[in-house]
Amino acid sequence: MPVRLDPRAKLYLLLLSNLTLFLHVSLRAEILLVILLLFLFFLSGKLKSGIRMTIIYSALVGIDFFVIPVAEGLLLNFLSMLSVGIRMMLPCIISGAYAFSTTTVGEMVCGLRKLNVPECIIIPCVTVVRFFPTIAEDYRQIRSAMAFRGIATGNVALLRHPAQSLEYILMPLLMNSNNVAQDLSVAAMTKGISLPGQHTSMIELKMTPFDVLYMLTCTIPFILFLGGVL
Repeated sequence: MPVRLDPRAKLYLLLLSNLTLFLHVSLRAEILLVILLLFLFFLSGKLKSGIRMTIIYSALVGIDFFVIPVAEGLLLNFLSMLSVGIRMMLPCIISGAYAFSTTTVGEMVCGLRKLNVPECIIIPCVTVVRFFPTIAEDYRQIRSAMAFRGIATGNVALLRHPAQSLEYILMPLLMNSNNVAQDLSVAAMTKGISLPGQHTSMIELKMTPFDVLYMLTCTIPFILFLGGVL
């Protein structure tokens, strides 16, 4: 049975990942944290996402260890930017991808309310969570319509014809994104998310010993870095 963390634990891991980026932790501490974050994908049954993230991060670490020491000139500058810049953001991306892919809107709202987060913050968060899947569905529909008409079929065709991609994909998405955001906000208001008073929920959240243990385990690399061990 897939194991998922409590939404509050996911928010803590997301905050911890951002701290590792802002404080520029050592590579060893970063690798330990990323291993723990990637393990969550496999625990929750997100095998494809876990394997994809593992391959990407391993490739960037491999560049840092084996390619950069023997590179020079412009190639060294490009690889350094690729390895250091993108690699340091991956813990945030991995923890965010896990949190959003394994948390429903109801669980997020319930978790934020248990943390006594103001409603003025909860409503935008709910809108954002619903926004990106809706935009992704719009993108798939646009690509299907283009393929039906024989326009820019295949992913490589988008790179070969950037002007056509801008006209047929990006512009419709930008025009539709504002309507999607407004519709999602109105839908949340209709469901009474902004009503005053105490709100009830059919979802019951409870921190388990596993949640606490995993939060503490993911904090260990950060503490070891601050203590000068890693």
